Amino acid sequence: MSSPLVFSSLRRRKTPLSGAFFTPADLGDLELIRTVESIAGDLISCCGNPDAFPPLFQRKNIRSLIRKVEILLALLKLLGGGDSVSQLPSSVITCLKELYIVIHRARVLLDFCSQSSRIWLLLQNPQISGHFHDLNIEIATILDVFPLRELDLPGDVREQVELLHRHCRRSNLFLEPRDEAQRLRIFSFLEKFEKGEAPDQADLRSAFFHCLRIRDAKDFLAEIEYLEDQICCQEEDADPSLLGGVIALLRYCRFRLLGSLEEEEEEETKNCNSSFQLNREPSISIPKDLCCPISLDLMKDPVITSSGQTYDRASITQWIEEGHRTCPNSGQMLSHTRFMPNRALRNLIAQWCMGQGIPYDPPDEHETSSNGATMSSSSSPAAAAANKKTAEILLGKLKVGSESEKTVAAREIRLLAKTGKENRACIAELGAIPLLLKLLSSSNSNTQENSVTAILNLSILELNKKRIMDLEGCLRSIVDVLIGGLTTEARENAAATLFSLSAVHAYKKKITDEPGAVKALALLLKEGTPRGKKDAVTALFNLSTHPECSPRMLEAGAVSALIEALMTESVAEEAAGALALVVRQQDVLEVVAEDDASVGSLVGLMRRGSAKGKENAVAALHEMCRSGGVVLTQRVARTPALGGLIQNILFTGTKRARRKAASLVRLCQKTEPMSVAAAIDGGWDLEYAMARNGWMRRSSGFVGTDVSVSVSVSVGMSVPVLL
Repeated sequence: MSSPLVFSSLRRRKTPLSGAFFTPADLGDLELIRTVESIAGDLISCCGNPDAFPPLFQRKNIRSLIRKVEILLALLKLLGGGDSVSQLPSSVITCLKELYIVIHRARVLLDFCSQSSRIWLLLQNPQISGHFHDLNIEIATILDVFPLRELDLPGDVREQVELLHRHCRRSNLFLEPRDEAQRLRIFSFLEKFEKGEAPDQADLRSAFFHCLRIRDAKDFLAEIEYLEDQICCQEEDADPSLLGGVIALLRYCRFRLLGSLEEEEEEETKNCNSSFQLNREPSISIPKDLCCPISLDLMKDPVITSSGQTYDRASITQWIEEGHRTCPNSGQMLSHTRFMPNRALRNLIAQWCMGQGIPYDPPDEHETSSNGATMSSSSSPAAAAANKKTAEILLGKLKVGSESEKTVAAREIRLLAKTGKENRACIAELGAIPLLLKLLSSSNSNTQENSVTAILNLSILELNKKRIMDLEGCLRSIVDVLIGGLTTEARENAAATLFSLSAVHAYKKKITDEPGAVKALALLLKEGTPRGKKDAVTALFNLSTHPECSPRMLEAGAVSALIEALMTESVAEEAAGALALVVRQQDVLEVVAEDDASVGSLVGLMRRGSAKGKENAVAALHEMCRSGGVVLTQRVARTPALGGLIQNILFTGTKRARRKAASLVRLCQKTEPMSVAAAIDGGWDLEYAMARNGWMRRSSGFVGTDVSVSVSVSVGMSVPVLL
């Protein structure tokens, strides 16, 4: 069975024969003949031996193609063996150049058949048979114009080439009956699941073990990984609904047919952990402005919501499908759920990926629905039924399995819960959360890590949040993992779970009141990995939106951690947003005001941050001045370069940033009339800047009008953010 590593070289290929093939332009006639002869010989030596190249599918088409190349090789040897190469007609050389391309294409097709996923080959059986037929037509076309009678060739070779020509000209598309029967058999299994029935175990064993030769966990995982890549890469031949059903069928067969999970624990846990680390700590540092604020990964299809924020389409669609109607970043209520493609940012992502050597396939416009949401067609009744049966098997292992089986089952539930809200609902309804809760206190680090991550994935569904919070001892156990988890990943995922749960306003106070929760988040924000800091600051930001949480955050040291985080680029924006909320409390404000670095850090963020970072920074400064009195306002007003930064925000900031900046100017001018104005470089009239953005002078100061400005600004890594 080909390994996933082998598969990786073929995943980006749209079809087995996609891509351009060219004949080297600098070859002489004899060199061309020798080159074509060499590649034809290599193809036969690699693929002509049934023992070295045992085709599972397309056997007749493969044997027929190899026989054709053998005949062509005999012709090539005769053409290159004499001394009259220079006397060959020009039409022969032209045909040899075309033959060079055809043999290259044949080698690619045979490699694809030998190295690709077996299920994928089976599902694509008609299309792949069509590729073999296309090669037959191309060979026939070359032989149509090949001047065979002008060459002095032995009679047997001439006869073989003429027979080959007639055979290719008369050939029809051939579908191996055995292969087609196996393909239809897979479809019959899916039809069984659609009817709510599980396929017969003996039939599954026969199909996968004996016919497809998929016999162990490694084989099943390789097949699943390949098919998942076809969906993610949005291949033109991939039907997401069908592939989703087949993936679910493979998962079900893996656990139904293999029985015990103990034997695969060590290797699979290692693979899972290494994959997890790869996803969380990429070797290439991705610019922050190219990452989705929700998934924190590189955006593939950036879109703009009605709040003006940019997210990856898949992430924001999932957020909305979970029942949310607010912007994840700003908390603003979305006026509608239609998305506008951020094409400028998409182009920059493509350019960055090209420079880093990272494959990037931007989605076409037709791949999205009319309301802007991604078409989530990978879910099907067959997939839902198969996944439910798989979940039942895994939960059975969680109940009565051995310790190693429970570890594997927790990992698989964690992975299954990543694949859609239907799975999250089904797994929770079957009673997974109480079983996973028992594993949070496990002394096995893999068991604990997989269990808390599974709960994290389940918590994305709104109904599951209630299940988790209502389950006695569950929140306490999650906090215990956050405080003393056996691995860094377990502690970070516990923090991410609290962030997910705190999306519900009613749960924020309960989480804050849980002993040790906020203190552990503050510690993670100070001492965690970059990912851990991000998990902690987003959780603290969510908690800060509840006014009753501020005293506990102050007591637990979270406020000091947020001030310190202003100096850390990866979390500064979220920290500023949280501070803008908690400084409304007088006791919190006093702590922030006493820290000499807080004002300077916020002003620095106004200079270097993204549009969202600048908005949060100016909002925090405005709240500090509004609640902090004359002394603090004077201190802010006298900060060097503040005037120029405010001017820039008034002209180019988000709507909320412009509003906060204008209010901040008003507060500063009351206490220090000259400070802000004097800091503006070039003598710009600050009142004119505010008027340009819809702010007019009134007797009590500046108040907003209905005028709005639509502009584009460059932030961070020169990434345009459409506001």
